[in-house]
Amino acid sequence: MNISRGPGQAPKYQRLAADLRRRIMGGEWQGGTPLPVESELENQYGVARNTVRLAVDVLVNEGLLVRVQGKGTYLKDHPVLDHHAYRAPSDPELGSPGTSLRSAFAAYAEEAAAAGRKLTSDFQMLIVRATTDITDRLRIEPGEAVVLRRMLRYMDGEPWSVEESHYPVGLAASTALMAPDPVVGGDEMALADAGYLETGCVDELCARMPNPEEAQWFQAGPGVPLLVQLRTGYTESGPVRVTETRYSADRNRLIYSLGSLGGLDAPSVRSAEVFSEIGDLGAPAEI
Repeated sequence: MNISRGPGQAPKYQRLAADLRRRIMGGEWQGGTPLPVESELENQYGVARNTVRLAVDVLVNEGLLVRVQGKGTYLKDHPVLDHHAYRAPSDPELGSPGTSLRSAFAAYAEEAAAAGRKLTSDFQMLIVRATTDITDRLRIEPGEAVVLRRMLRYMDGEPWSVEESHYPVGLAASTALMAPDPVVGGDEMALADAGYLETGCVDELCARMPNPEEAQWFQAGPGVPLLVQLRTGYTESGPVRVTETRYSADRNRLIYSLGSLGGLDAPSVRSAEVFSEIGDLGAPAEI
């Protein structure tokens, strides 16, 4: 097929990477199965081997593919997990307005069970100097000490998310948040038991590249960013905690269901639909 580069077109390897990405998202190859060998892709697309290698490099960097020494190139075998960062108030599990927000602890456990995944975690409790972004949101003095409760979550043994919750020391001192172990039912319950009932939150979402330590822990491709969710929890009197949760973007999708859904949950979004702008599914495109 003709793959000559027209005016304004992306380089051949980028167009090849886009079409391979489209076929992967369309389910043509399943996770854990090998990608066709280089010679087969050369024949399918009529391109040079170096073009194939550059295109595959792009998808390896995105975390879609992984090279196995001596065996070939395989589709990364980790499905995307939907995490309901917020459910509509019409969800009966949330109760009526003015009650505590649903525990993230419970959400993770339910989502893992529904997906047939095994959820495990490691926990740390530290007292540290708060950074400026934390002190600003908690409305405390610069450099003031905070209680940091860190949860490292794994799905089927694979690194999944890092959650770090920050609390003013004065607030946490008389609560179960000072314990060196996770609170049964989640930190929200410890706050509520101490008279700090969370009634609202503000979420800030962004994406950034991982630092070397994060890249090593998440074990993602070198071009895979992190999804970063920064949540400030409020009682009627003001902010009581700031929680930063970091997710590897190649294996997580955050879902927010807003407004009234009539008691129904938000529908799932298929990965192929998310990437539908790449092109219709079908035979390899002329690139």
